[in-house]
Amino acid sequence: MTRLVVVGNGMVGSRFVEDLLAADTSGRYDITVVGAEACEPYNRVLLSEVVAGKHDLSALTLPTPTSPRLTVLRGAPVSHLDREDRVVVTTDGARLRYDRLVLATGSAARVPPLPGLRSAAPVDRDDPFPSDDLTAGVHALRTIDDAREVVAATLNATRAVVLGAGVLGMEAACGLARRGVAVTVVHPASTLMERQLDAEAGRVVELAMARLGIDQRVGVGATSAVVDGGRLTGLRLDDGELVPTDLLVLATGTVPSTTLAASAGLGVDRGVVVDDDLRSPDDHRIFAIGDCAQPPEGGTGLVAQGWEQSRRLAAHLCRDSSTSGNPSRTVSTDLARRSSTSGSDVVRLKAHGLDVVTMGVCGSARTDDPAQRTLRLSDPDVGRHVEVVVSGGQLVGATCVGAGAVAADLVTTYTRRTPVPADPAYLLLPALVPHQGLGPSSPADLADDTAVCRCNGVTKAGITACVRDGATSVAEVAAATRATTGCGGCHDDVCALLDWLAPATSPEGAGTGENHVTKGKHMIHSTETAGS
Repeated sequence: MTRLVVVGNGMVGSRFVEDLLAADTSGRYDITVVGAEACEPYNRVLLSEVVAGKHDLSALTLPTPTSPRLTVLRGAPVSHLDREDRVVVTTDGARLRYDRLVLATGSAARVPPLPGLRSAAPVDRDDPFPSDDLTAGVHALRTIDDAREVVAATLNATRAVVLGAGVLGMEAACGLARRGVAVTVVHPASTLMERQLDAEAGRVVELAMARLGIDQRVGVGATSAVVDGGRLTGLRLDDGELVPTDLLVLATGTVPSTTLAASAGLGVDRGVVVDDDLRSPDDHRIFAIGDCAQPPEGGTGLVAQGWEQSRRLAAHLCRDSSTSGNPSRTVSTDLARRSSTSGSDVVRLKAHGLDVVTMGVCGSARTDDPAQRTLRLSDPDVGRHVEVVVSGGQLVGATCVGAGAVAADLVTTYTRRTPVPADPAYLLLPALVPHQGLGPSSPADLADDTAVCRCNGVTKAGITACVRDGATSVAEVAAATRATTGCGGCHDDVCALLDWLAPATSPEGAGTGENHVTKGKHMIHSTETAGS
């Protein structure tokens, strides 16, 4: 029996265990998982949905596999890694021996070094609970405890500031506004969501946020938190303005948790350096996946990449060691190359009142490429902006604001690498005449291989098979297929498919879903846009 220890029980670590148990048909591995948090693994992507009141905390819990070969230690942070003795040591003194070690330590919320944010000396950046020493009224949004504290703070707060307007910051701001709190977003970059939006698209989003009642300070940074009596009272900006606030939510990025690896002498740059097989070049017994890893192709920060790494590593570890030659590098490299174009970089904003989907080539930092042709339709007055980037007869990027139906068609084209029309302007036509969209108009028209849940690669056929096997609820579909356990954007689509697939009440429609087509028609435009 090979002893395998997984450090990290988050979205990627727990998924890896599930993938490995499924792939390890010979029962080769005895697995021990060590998690810093005391709770079950949960969907971190949906924390902003909790802030918005759209999900209860209990709804975030992820399915946990059970096996006699699996031991899970929760609430047991790791303090030390002894590579020479091949031992993982926890803070309570437990010593866990390993033959293979997988680091899935994720990342921690980045707390900027602004005066007034912390009430005590800074904690280690790998602290799994980075908000412990923050000034009263200041909160990160990285853990389930963070979300619980932010929600509790909204009961008394009348004014909130969100520092940072990336995807998380935008979602948090809209969520707080949905709870009736007056919100101001402060973002030092020149454009909201600058990784996904250029200046023109960002301006459309700014206007849409203003219509939601969310104030903004774009292109202005913060210099300090103003504290009175140990509690936050305002945020000072670098232009001298003081923004009064009772609640400050930090959405200023994340820092890969690499202290454990670095202290053990493993190569660390931004993340734990790994090769194409996700193995540390400094110790071939140790692997890293998810946010803490730095693979050759770079990290996206999206959970889809971590889950793809989980599948790859599970397959690699269970591959027959007697295979001639060294095929693992060729296979893994090919998988890595395919994954970079599989749609794992599709981003969908989960924000009440805002509809933003991006993919591929997009954002303020994109470089000019003469081989790429860009076409756009921008109408800020109605909150609509659509841009497509075409190269070599294929869609290589797109930005969609306020155009969900178009986004669904473009995501399908992008992820399936469907050839674009000879005149790519046709890709923009559905934004002008929505009923002329290229997508199907009912579940019956969806191809069986249509991805309903992009995060987990669950197709219409997979959900259909699950229902035929007896699933009747979203929870049962999730347990069997993992659908809805990623970004959550496919929840309504799964509900609509369940309704359409359910046996009709009349004998004529039994098993056909014909009595449910009307409701089902409304789910198609969001199908295949849930890859964030």
